[in-house]
Amino acid sequence: MRNEKLNNAVQFTELIIKSYVKAGNVCIDATAGNGNDTEILATAVGQAGRVYAFDIQNEAIEATRFRLRAKGLLDRVVLINDGHERIREHVSEEADFIIYNLGYLPGGDKSLSTTKETTLESLKQALTLLAPAGLMAITCYRSHEGGEEEYKAVMEFVSQLDQIKYNAFRFELLNQKNAPPVVIGVEMRGVA
Repeated sequence: MRNEKLNNAVQFTELIIKSYVKAGNVCIDATAGNGNDTEILATAVGQAGRVYAFDIQNEAIEATRFRLRAKGLLDRVVLINDGHERIREHVSEEADFIIYNLGYLPGGDKSLSTTKETTLESLKQALTLLAPAGLMAITCYRSHEGGEEEYKAVMEFVSQLDQIKYNAFRFELLNQKNAPPVVIGVEMRGVA
């Protein structure tokens, strides 16, 4: 029996990362924030892997840099202080795993958040980088201004993906109040 719990979206995405990401993988954290997912990814990919971590806010990039340096993981990560809608300008290699945490920087300015326009552009570009059998996890925080609209746009986009090429799924806690986060996943189907 597993010790992991599925009490929230964060625990669910950590479970996915720990179950899916392997040493030597290439990963993208499209929204570095305070660096939690970047750290987990950098640990999982090992010395032979690489993580690209994006954030438009310099404050988030510096918090992530500090966290990674303290853990001895900075050499595995390329920190990119730019919007995730420009992902293809910075990454050209296939990614085995891509993660998004949409919304605002925890503990930061709540008026600065991801938007449906930049997120949809980023998702379109990220899909072109996703390796066969690669996985994308998108956590949609819905309770802030614009969050529900962004979530609906992501759901519409993912729901229209070609089922021959992609598997799409959604994880949400149905009995929680106040619009809990929803994790939307996209898996590139492996080559037959």
